[in-house]
Amino acid sequence: MAFYSLIRTFVRAMRKIKTIEMKRLTIEEYREAEKLPLIVVLDDVRSMYNIGSVFRTCDAFRVEAVYLCGICQTPPSTEIHKTALGAEESVSWRYFKTALEAVEELKKQGYSVFSVEQVEHSTKLHTFVPQRGLKYAVVMGNEVKGVHQEVVDASDGCLEIPQLGTKHSMNVSVTTGIVIYKFAEALIIR
Repeated sequence: MAFYSLIRTFVRAMRKIKTIEMKRLTIEEYREAEKLPLIVVLDDVRSMYNIGSVFRTCDAFRVEAVYLCGICQTPPSTEIHKTALGAEESVSWRYFKTALEAVEELKKQGYSVFSVEQVEHSTKLHTFVPQRGLKYAVVMGNEVKGVHQEVVDASDGCLEIPQLGTKHSMNVSVTTGIVIYKFAEALIIR
């Protein structure tokens, strides 16, 4: 009997939190808040739903900015908004004609730039340790072709998520979330 009583107590302690109880930042508070020193660069990402999903994840971890490059659509967009759920309003963003232009500017500003790509001599994500006090940018590639080779060449390195299944890639928004979490875990989550 005591065992079942304990389980009932535990279950009661796992009540879902209501949205109004979460005390989320307003857009104005978000803009003023300290950011994760990370910029996400999208290199020719074609799906506006993927772009919106990236915005939403960037909002969740207070990423500094999203750089939209090449064929990436930009806000305002109904399709981006559908998955961003307003994060395109809170997260800073810029557009560049090419991801290479974005990478060159970031490097001039002192960012360490890593393409997320399967390449020879890549650094496996689980072994990478972001360092406090540095600024980072990660380049995420097109859903089919990945990161352009000239962008890979201009990067300081490449990060790769080890995969164990039959497919050779994951959805770009899912990959972005995994990579962002790695940086957030090392630099801000305590």
